[in-house]
Amino acid sequence: MGDGAEMTAGAERELGERIIRELYRDPDYIDDPILMEYVQGIWQPLLAAARARGELPPELDERFAWDILLGRDGSVNAFALPGGFLGLHLGLIGVVTSADELASVLAHELSHVTQRHISRLMTQQTRQTPLMVGAMILAALAASKSPELASAVVTGGQALATQNQLNFSRDMEREADRVGYGVMTQAGFEPRGFVSMFEKLQQASRLTDNGSYPYLRSHPLTTERIGDMQGRVLIDARRSGPQEPSMEHAMLAARARVLSYPGVDLLRAWMAEPQTSGFASLSEPRRAAVLYSAALAGERLREPGRALGLAQQLITVTQGDAAASRQARLLAAEIALSAGNAPLAGRLLAQDGRAKTGRPELLLGARIRTREGQFPQAVDLLQTWVAVHPRDAAAWQALAVAYRAQNEPLRAIRAEGEVQMAIYDFAGAVDRFKAARTVSGKGNLLPADHIEASIIDTRLRQAESRLREQALER
Repeated sequence: MGDGAEMTAGAERELGERIIRELYRDPDYIDDPILMEYVQGIWQPLLAAARARGELPPELDERFAWDILLGRDGSVNAFALPGGFLGLHLGLIGVVTSADELASVLAHELSHVTQRHISRLMTQQTRQTPLMVGAMILAALAASKSPELASAVVTGGQALATQNQLNFSRDMEREADRVGYGVMTQAGFEPRGFVSMFEKLQQASRLTDNGSYPYLRSHPLTTERIGDMQGRVLIDARRSGPQEPSMEHAMLAARARVLSYPGVDLLRAWMAEPQTSGFASLSEPRRAAVLYSAALAGERLREPGRALGLAQQLITVTQGDAAASRQARLLAAEIALSAGNAPLAGRLLAQDGRAKTGRPELLLGARIRTREGQFPQAVDLLQTWVAVHPRDAAAWQALAVAYRAQNEPLRAIRAEGEVQMAIYDFAGAVDRFKAARTVSGKGNLLPADHIEASIIDTRLRQAESRLREQALER
């Protein structure tokens, strides 16, 4: 369909940042290192495949963010925003049965961005200012949780018009299917995942719409779209073998379900499920998922003894699968730390060969060391990480905690400023960097603090510059 958008890539990125700042403030936003690592393990190959196929032009690749935000929402939904930002609800991760199905959704949303569908839709609304378009997009997202919240963002008729504007045209949907299919298969995912995801959505569309599948409303299925995907899979049948859910995916889907605010009654039901008569007859992936749900539910219900016992059962069940065994030990260490048993958490984490490489191990390991009073070790781990990943807000926050614990207020405040920079809250960053400069002006600085003070001055100027840009956008 080509690139007929009038909005520049830079303007689209600015609009995306304006919207994403509000989503970072949403209490439903969640940066769960374990789920985020799994999603990124699917997302990064898709980006690489889009580049290799020429679907991702260098200008967009450089200017757009290509960030994914997770929402602690039980509804089945995913959405693309201007500027290369994508949103993914935990409810979607909880219902897909394989990484291939999740890849099909992400590839479809990625293709909406690379084909400039969002920009074209906004360009059609020539009478709307970018600020109003941003408010309307936020209203459409809010409407999936609360109509009252949506009407607080934009009123009456505008909200209705918003949904119509955000619904992609049939041509755009077909193009996102076609391009997304090529991207996911080139990335190494099974093409059958596209059709099985369609079948899941089609089955849901036959049921009474209770609002749990907002993805269906923004991406309505048609017989033509489903038939087209089925035909592509038949042509590519040599690669579309049966989809057996991996043990790791089953466990992480269970994690997504538990973290999406399911309610106390459901948590108790999940915790009791391993004691039911049919548990022993379940397949290994299903047993692992049940134990994972039960252990994490026990931790959420503040029953650490039962939760740790269930996690130990999970470790036994997953012994033959390296990826699943790693997830079991991470969960057990997480539960032990939550129960206040940092030494046990450290021992569980040390049993895994990836103890110093994965982001979940890094953040959990830093928390364990801080809890045990090993502040220099925690700082060393985190400093190395943020040097390579400067936009990792969770790592900067952990670093701020470790700095404060070892009585380094200047560095702690600077780290808090970096947290705000990472989530595009430049006003908050300016506040923190100014506070750090006040601390540095009191004298009695160590030699290393003078270097830190110089860095803070530079970051303050950068934050103030971005804040002025925001003011001009308004």
